[in-house]
Amino acid sequence: MGILNRISTLIRANINDLISKSEDPEKILNQLILDMKEQLIQAKKQVAVAIADEKRLKKQLDNELEKSREWEKKAMMAVRAGRDKLAKEALSRKSEHDELAEEYKAQWEAQKAAADQLRNSLRALNKKIEEATRKKNLLIARQKRAEAQQTIQNTMSGLNDTSAFDAFDRMEGRITEMEAHAEASAELAGDLAGDDLAAEFDELETDHGSDEALAALKAKMGVEAEAEEEETQFEFEEEEVEQEEEETVSAPRGTWDSDDG
Repeated sequence: MGILNRISTLIRANINDLISKSEDPEKILNQLILDMKEQLIQAKKQVAVAIADEKRLKKQLDNELEKSREWEKKAMMAVRAGRDKLAKEALSRKSEHDELAEEYKAQWEAQKAAADQLRNSLRALNKKIEEATRKKNLLIARQKRAEAQQTIQNTMSGLNDTSAFDAFDRMEGRITEMEAHAEASAELAGDLAGDDLAAEFDELETDHGSDEALAALKAKMGVEAEAEEEETQFEFEEEEVEQEEEETVSAPRGTWDSDDG
């Protein structure tokens, strides 16, 4: 755990140094992730060393246990041969290896517990770095949004300043004045050209068009007048016929006879 504590202390020192030297959150966060990953690499190396020590102690333990078993076999062989003294010496050697095995076992168990704890701590550190990387991306996205909002707000504040719109109004007035000068210059140029003949023909075409329109109107009115006169004459003739018929019907019958005679 001392290794990871030193790493945490180093990371905290780097954070304080970065904050004091930079005001850009994105740069600080990116650099922090790089530092964390670099420290993770160093931690992996230290944990690998601890695991290697644990494995070495395990091999030494197994080796002492194997030697203990071998001396036990030799003691049994001496007993079968009736050589008790030799068997005692073999058992003495076995006891020495058993004692060493007990020592290696205690060291191996302690080292294994430390290595397992370092493994778990290393996994937790790696998980935290992954979470920090994801959080870094979210924080940078929030920073970008805040910067965009600030930029828009600054732009809107600038637009609220009437001086910009006043400048637009002045430019519009100036352009309107330029257009009026251009139109006046064009009109003056036409007057100075002195093309009276073209002007007379234009006037003649205008008058001719007016005469044609007037003649068309008169012709239209003449047609309508004749039609009305014919209709009036027809109505008058119908009235005369009806009157004669009424007089004939109302006359006495004797009158008709005398007329026939």
